[in-house]
Amino acid sequence: MKFALFSLMMNIPNAVTGESLTAQQKFHNVIKQAVLAEKLGFHAYGVGERHGAPFLSSSPPIVLTGIAAHTSTIRLLTTVTVLSVLDPVRVAEDYATLDHLSGGRLELIIGKGNDPRHYPLFGITEEEQWESLAERYGLLRELWTSESVSWNGKYRPPLQGVTTQPRPYQPSIPVWHGSASSPLSTELAAKYGEPIFSSNSFHPQAKYKALIDHYRERWAFYGHDPKDAVVGAGAGSLYLADTNEEAINRYRPYYNAFRSTDSAKHNQSPFTSLEDNIANGPALVGNADQVIEKILDYHNAFGHEVLSISVDGLTEAEQEEQLIRFAEEIIPVLKREIPSKVWS
Repeated sequence: MKFALFSLMMNIPNAVTGESLTAQQKFHNVIKQAVLAEKLGFHAYGVGERHGAPFLSSSPPIVLTGIAAHTSTIRLLTTVTVLSVLDPVRVAEDYATLDHLSGGRLELIIGKGNDPRHYPLFGITEEEQWESLAERYGLLRELWTSESVSWNGKYRPPLQGVTTQPRPYQPSIPVWHGSASSPLSTELAAKYGEPIFSSNSFHPQAKYKALIDHYRERWAFYGHDPKDAVVGAGAGSLYLADTNEEAINRYRPYYNAFRSTDSAKHNQSPFTSLEDNIANGPALVGNADQVIEKILDYHNAFGHEVLSISVDGLTEAEQEEQLIRFAEEIIPVLKREIPSKVWS
């Protein structure tokens, strides 16, 4: 298994200390996370895209460029690029530039996003999100693979003989499809023969497994070799301690603070408590053996080769503590137990 650390750059007061970071402090915190992740042997660092408080991640290509300047080997992900509301020409230009500045370390995870505030902000309706995503992705692929592109569609003005600059540094920038709520995302990924990344954050395992199963079924339908299907998955909250009781007690204030945010309420998680989430959901809270057991259980259901985690919201000292514990107590076991052809 391979491992990614990601941040949505949620900037709320710390649930334990009450400390608030300025926007600039949060940007530096994310860069420090990425530098530490590379040092600890994580394979990728991701920045999500949100357009509204309490998130500061409205410009992932700029943040990832800053991270690229402070790192040298770690893959750079977008978790996710909300392509359903973006101009593919601008996306093609921005991310091709980042691809050059990072020396070819970029990988896009595209999706429609899960914050309805961005639809009116960018001039589409929520009902159009899937049609918009499919059209814009088709154009983005064409802009990256062809020159002198002429195109006509619904969600941006026509193009005539356009070659975006710069051309990508990599022969083909890898693209994953974010999967959280609809088989339309897994259908698009299977159609193009590209990997999916399950959010696996707010709901029971069965919901995400159904989407992953649909992806594999449609993958075969489109004539792709089943062994080539690739799945990544996120995780719920991460908090490791020597005992399950200690982990729960230390993490509970953070869990309650996250659940009270508008974004968490929008996701309508069915779990009634932290204990319910640990027992029946994706939360990785407990001692190392318990967390490993849960990840292996999810792998048996999903067959995923990449796992992403986040430590946002914790104090910087706790972020470092959790990442070091994960790198020392979890990663070696899962690398040994679960093979992965990704980023090899």
